[in-house]
Amino acid sequence: MTDPNTSSFTLDFGPIYDDLNFTYNYTDFIVDPETQPCDFFSLPDAVMVAVSAFYVLIFILAIPGNLLVGLVIGLNKQSLTPSDLYLLHLAVADILLAITLPFWAISITQGWVFGDAMCKIVTILQELSFYSSILFLTCISMDRYMVIVRAMDARKGNRQLVSWGVCAAVWVVGAFLSLPGLFTSTYSSQNLSHLVCSELYDPSSADEWRLATRILRHALGFVVPLAIMLPCYGVTIRRLLHIRGGFQRQRAMRVIVVVVVAFLLCWTPYHIAVMTDSFFRTKIVPYNCPARMAVDQAMFATQSLGLLHSCVNPVLYAFVGEKFRRRLVQIMRKIGVLERASVSRSSRSSMSSEITSTFM
Repeated sequence: MTDPNTSSFTLDFGPIYDDLNFTYNYTDFIVDPETQPCDFFSLPDAVMVAVSAFYVLIFILAIPGNLLVGLVIGLNKQSLTPSDLYLLHLAVADILLAITLPFWAISITQGWVFGDAMCKIVTILQELSFYSSILFLTCISMDRYMVIVRAMDARKGNRQLVSWGVCAAVWVVGAFLSLPGLFTSTYSSQNLSHLVCSELYDPSSADEWRLATRILRHALGFVVPLAIMLPCYGVTIRRLLHIRGGFQRQRAMRVIVVVVVAFLLCWTPYHIAVMTDSFFRTKIVPYNCPARMAVDQAMFATQSLGLLHSCVNPVLYAFVGEKFRRRLVQIMRKIGVLERASVSRSSRSSMSSEITSTFM
């Protein structure tokens, strides 16, 4: 006798379950590698130590070299021409850049151990020196253009007084353009075991802020100054070619052109690499992981090349600048490092003309 509360009819869902239990493990779906995140860019420890030592070497060369340049220009008994004054401030900008190098050298191997405040200060100093350098080089190109091509107009105004105002304006503009350094901060990276000092934007607007600051850096720190310097030097050199003995009377022009070329050689590769990275991030140019990795490596290498610029100018002055070497010898004789010797009449006369008054 069966229990009235139970039923003899039972349902067997086994076959139905087998039919409905689809599995997707055996489909033809293939993961698209283009949609996968790229591996984090990293370098061997030996390379990082070598780069850190390279930064320290630049610091050791840049500080005394630029201090020597400042000493030679500052102790000149004659009133400084605008170009001399701009070169003096350029040396100060290079010193500011060199001061930041020991911090970056330590951060490469040990992470950022100096705190959040120093992260912002060091970044702002680096940005300030970068913008000031290119702006002072632009001012030099414009001054040489005025002296050689527009000589009559240059004599009408008080160029010495104006040059001091220009220097103050350059530092103010450089300080303003370096304010994005306030967005830098220390944080722990997911791919590194130590703290880093880098840009830290709000994730919801990080791409927009990064793109805006990079456009500002490229435009005002490279493209616009270059668009001013190249025409100024082009017209100036063409004018000198039509002046009898022009290049003999304008030996300092050679130094200034070499200084500008050195700046371009040091910083142009970095700007190209960063521009490429910006195109990748904004999806303007499609990329794959090997290309992104190559750009990351290029940015790291070209940034090191750009920092090398802080110690290049004193070397250029020593090898190219005849007046710089002569004035340095005079100072060394004055303090007793070298034996005194009379300055030749030709040396004294070579510093008399305003068109050759650029100290280098």
